[in-house]
Amino acid sequence: MFEKNVPTTKFGSALNILELTYLNAVQSVRSKHGNAFMALFTNILQSVIFTLAFFMFFQLLGMRAAAIRGDFMVYIMSGIFLFMTHTKAVAAVSGAEGPTGGMMLHAPMNTAISIMSRMLSTLYIQVSSLLLILFFYDMLFAPGVIGQIHNPIQAFGMLLLAWLSGGAVGLVFLAASPWYPTPVGVLRTIYQRANMIASGKMFVANSLTPQMLALFDWNPLFHTIDQARGYAFINYFPRNSSWEYALWFTLIFMMIGLMGEFFTRKHVSASWFARR
Repeated sequence: MFEKNVPTTKFGSALNILELTYLNAVQSVRSKHGNAFMALFTNILQSVIFTLAFFMFFQLLGMRAAAIRGDFMVYIMSGIFLFMTHTKAVAAVSGAEGPTGGMMLHAPMNTAISIMSRMLSTLYIQVSSLLLILFFYDMLFAPGVIGQIHNPIQAFGMLLLAWLSGGAVGLVFLAASPWYPTPVGVLRTIYQRANMIASGKMFVANSLTPQMLALFDWNPLFHTIDQARGYAFINYFPRNSSWEYALWFTLIFMMIGLMGEFFTRKHVSASWFARR
């Protein structure tokens, strides 16, 4: 009864890990609501409210003329969805179960599966929300607007890069959290709030002066949003941003986060529960 079934081949081990990741991703999607469809609907509603709020903000301040020539709602959504994907990836990974979590007591569960499942659940919800909102916007308000997106594959690649960079930042926060829980929590909140402005979703990089650009070009999300707009609109050529920077940022922070998580796992202690 207590015998543990261990895969005897590498392929079997890989299938076991994929199954565990899938099951944990499903559990993560349904963690905020028992019904997966309601969890998706809640995220869609949040995205719609966010988009409409920025639409009214641009209208009231007369900033619409400063936007890129093309569909105005696509301009707004290209910033909102990348921002939300990045921010939710940071929150999901940084809030994943660490080595002292209760699920880690059940083999073959480990922190890598917990992190990957959180990442995949976030990507699933954000991509599903994006596709549904774009579909209904194209069908009800702007017929043919999806076909007007210049390079949809490359634009979607920027969404994936925003997601990966958010996961990399969240991984660094996750690794540091057991050692300094309160300061790391404050830094995570500051980073997420700063991205409301520093992400550049309200303007394009080409319109910034060198002095203003220096305040934003540290942020990988700023580069991915600007590059995504370059792929989405045929008449916009981003000169002051680079997707390569966002990629290198992601790889560097991913390595730092993985090394930090490995070090933390080697020094795990049950007493960390008292520090949270």
